[in-house]
Amino acid sequence: MKKKLPYLRIMLSQTEENYLKCIYKLSGSANATVSTNDISAQMQTTAASVTDMLKRLSEKELVNYAKYKGVNLSEEGRILANGLIRRHRLWEVFLVEKLKFSWDEVHEIAEQLEHINSDLLIQRLDEFLSFPKFDPHGDPIPDRHGKYFKRKEQSLSTLKKGESAVIVGVKDHSTTFLQYLASQKLTLGVALTVQEIIEYDKSLLITVSGKKKLAVSSQVAENILVGNNEKPNS
Repeated sequence: MKKKLPYLRIMLSQTEENYLKCIYKLSGSANATVSTNDISAQMQTTAASVTDMLKRLSEKELVNYAKYKGVNLSEEGRILANGLIRRHRLWEVFLVEKLKFSWDEVHEIAEQLEHINSDLLIQRLDEFLSFPKFDPHGDPIPDRHGKYFKRKEQSLSTLKKGESAVIVGVKDHSTTFLQYLASQKLTLGVALTVQEIIEYDKSLLITVSGKKKLAVSSQVAENILVGNNEKPNS
């Protein structure tokens, strides 16, 4: 019988890696079973193409797939997907902090850089960046052992009148949303206070950095994550 290669030596295409990352994000920390339709929507491809890919990944023992029952990642698949997310988010930090890209410009570039599979490079990059815990969008960066730094966070929409918090992340990573937040100076680390909640549509009147007053819609408030008075990578 042919001996199985260790998972770290498995050669994967970029598309295969993207599927692993997609399943990882959809399944969450509990590694729940994900439907092919959900993957199809996320990857913007046909259900037939998803099925073909899942069969391929199953043959490499990176996913547990059963027809009509969905899929989740094997232990090896989760380790590989976690590594992709780590590389992606570290590259985003590098692009923003060192190359001065804006937070709405880095995703597509990091999508390419994440496929450079060098443990030594990422270890050096992590050290060079002083071991950041979060990326420029506030998403946690797993350490080399796959552990995430956890913090308390909630949507701005859940705050009550008079409550204060600091922006720590965003749910919506679209370019238009990030550009809107930047134009309003609603970026990570900015302190805000809810001055009023409009009963009709649940929009908020907030004070930003103790000075600027700003009205935000309920949709915007839902997609802004806030937490305690702490810097993103402190």
